[in-house]
Amino acid sequence: MPSATARRAPTADPYDDTDVVDARAPRFLQATVGVGAVTALLTGWWWLYGLLSLQLVAGLVLGRRWCLPCVAYFRFVQPRLGEGRVEDARPPRFANKIGASVLGLAFASHLAGLDVAGTALGALVAVLALLAAATGLCVGCELYKLAARLRGVRPGAVGALDLAEVGGAPGRRPAVAQLPDVTVVQFTHPLCSDCHELEQRLAAGKRPLVLVDVSRRPDLARRYHVTLVPTAFAVAADGRVLERLA
Repeated sequence: MPSATARRAPTADPYDDTDVVDARAPRFLQATVGVGAVTALLTGWWWLYGLLSLQLVAGLVLGRRWCLPCVAYFRFVQPRLGEGRVEDARPPRFANKIGASVLGLAFASHLAGLDVAGTALGALVAVLALLAAATGLCVGCELYKLAARLRGVRPGAVGALDLAEVGGAPGRRPAVAQLPDVTVVQFTHPLCSDCHELEQRLAAGKRPLVLVDVSRRPDLARRYHVTLVPTAFAVAADGRVLERLA
């Protein structure tokens, strides 16, 4: 019999709150892709690579309602297990783009008669997808973070932050005029599990905390190179970023 926690409605709507995702959903999708790729390898049904690629593209372009494994997870699995940790959807979305591209190349390779290349690409997808499903290690997600660092988004990359601007963002506390020498600015999302945990830790400290909701102020997230939430900075009174805390 499902527990009360499992029956509780999820905090993040799977189809409307697309900037975050239940962390179990990408793993379920990776398991589906991995099983499909293994089936193609064992049976020689290389056309499955094309179908899997189309499914990923449909979900990326048209939304999660067009992604059959996503619908299956949110319709049948999540109601029984309950909502998992809610996290930033950008890394798994980037991983899906890579998966769709490699699966598309595998399909195209077989179509062109390059069976060895198609098999190798299909095997690569199978291994990485099943690895992500089994362990949570998402290579595509790590590539997203690496790409962010290559673009200059790394600790110390943000030199200054306008306290008056972020202090006027929703959820600030306290007013900027009252901020002392060092203020902590956290970029957050109201549905993000890790954001809430970090906020509690930072709020327990002695320095005041200013919250910036990236769902309402995506312009500030872009300006300050926030590629993942939660992200937090220690900021001096003159706006200098002293430290990237998270």
